[in-house]
Amino acid sequence: MFSFFKKTPPAPAEAPALLPEGWAVRPVSAPAPRAAEPAPVVVAVPVADPAPAPVAVVAPPPPVPTPEVAPRQSWLNRLRAGLRKTGSSIAGVFTGTKIDDQLYEELEEALLMADAGVKATEFLLGDLKRRVKEARAADPQAVRALLVDALAELLAPLEKGLEVGRHTPTVMMVVGVNGAGKTTSIGKLTRHLAEADQRVLLAAADTFRAAAREQLGVWADRAQVEIVSQEGGDPAAVSFDAVNAGRARGADVVIADTAGRLPTQLHLMEELKKIRRVIAKAQEGAPHEVLLVVDGNTGQNALNQVKAFDEALGLTGLVVTKLDGTAKGGVLAAIARERPVPVYFIGVGEQLEDLETFSAREFARALLE
Repeated sequence: MFSFFKKTPPAPAEAPALLPEGWAVRPVSAPAPRAAEPAPVVVAVPVADPAPAPVAVVAPPPPVPTPEVAPRQSWLNRLRAGLRKTGSSIAGVFTGTKIDDQLYEELEEALLMADAGVKATEFLLGDLKRRVKEARAADPQAVRALLVDALAELLAPLEKGLEVGRHTPTVMMVVGVNGAGKTTSIGKLTRHLAEADQRVLLAAADTFRAAAREQLGVWADRAQVEIVSQEGGDPAAVSFDAVNAGRARGADVVIADTAGRLPTQLHLMEELKKIRRVIAKAQEGAPHEVLLVVDGNTGQNALNQVKAFDEALGLTGLVVTKLDGTAKGGVLAAIARERPVPVYFIGVGEQLEDLETFSAREFARALLE
């Protein structure tokens, strides 16, 4: 099974162990190694009379940074910049010198203005007051650090990696309202998957908007993946054909792009349900992922979309886009408190590298620190 975007940093190099008194380092004789074999093993063995002269210990060279470190740090910087409008209003609460009722009142107002929602705001304030009391915090900056911890803990249930490989192919159905960045997000995800040696096939099931098919075709060309498209065809039929084609061609992932739908357009939501049923006929157990793309600029409306699409389709994950330039980034707290559907990815721009995996701790720090 291929666990996609679950990035685990490498373990740090261990420092040289300190040997007990009366022990020294001595090489163990071994047969002359062949060219492909490792160097002779070195172990610590006891000696009866250690030499009085001090033994020099040569420390290993510092570990070479993995390629993942620098890009992730660059992403964190972009995330901080993207959340600046939301975070600055909340951070302004902690510029005073007292921890009093006024501080909590201003914080409540700032969280509500950031669209954290009433339920999440009440929860965070209650949890924060408990943490302040237990830590005996004495200044507002300490309170802000505790708020980071409280927010990270609230958001933790949303942190989950997208897995592919448990099913062959893994079938994803992507939904969302018009303008949320759905097709662009599919393109970015496809590029990342292709670069991870996953064979992807796209289904242009948004047959009502010609620009959507063309846009998806551009992303397919960039990532050099196959696409199943039919002008004016039935969206469910296109999805059905794409799943069958993916199975026949040995694809690892099949992603179906669907037409934008408002949750209030009930007859159109029924069409999404039909696509879901037809995909299940093409492959038992599919779709394995139903992803909703939501625009972070829409604030509380994003929460309403999550609720409506989840009730209709049974969402497995979210992609939250356009968090840059918005003052409503607190909506993730509202989602975590009221409808904790995992957030697989968040986006802060139009570039390929601007779509990244969601980390609760990273998000809380980028928002509040």
